[in-house]
Amino acid sequence: MKKTALAIVGSLTALAALAGPGSTTTPAPGRTPYFAANCANCHGTDGKAASAIPPIAGRDRAYLEESMKAFKNGTRPATIMHQLAKGYTDEEIAILAEYFAKQK
Repeated sequence: MKKTALAIVGSLTALAALAGPGSTTTPAPGRTPYFAANCANCHGTDGKAASAIPPIAGRDRAYLEESMKAFKNGTRPATIMHQLAKGYTDEEIAILAEYFAKQK
């Protein structure tokens, strides 16, 4: 294997370890999905934005999931979310919606 391929494999292994034992994308109970960190860049830690970007903490799970899927398929206009949402599987979107809906 080339050095680049080995580095990628090492990075993926490290990410899998952060998700929890025996987990791919589904977090262990009580754990933040590791990919939720991407949301904090704009929506704040645990979805508690203190800016012009809307907070997502405590929003209805179904609303969050439907919104993400609408961004993903291009039926809801956005400046950046339509690009970001395309990077998530439907399972990951459901996990994110569940996680942020439970935040206070």
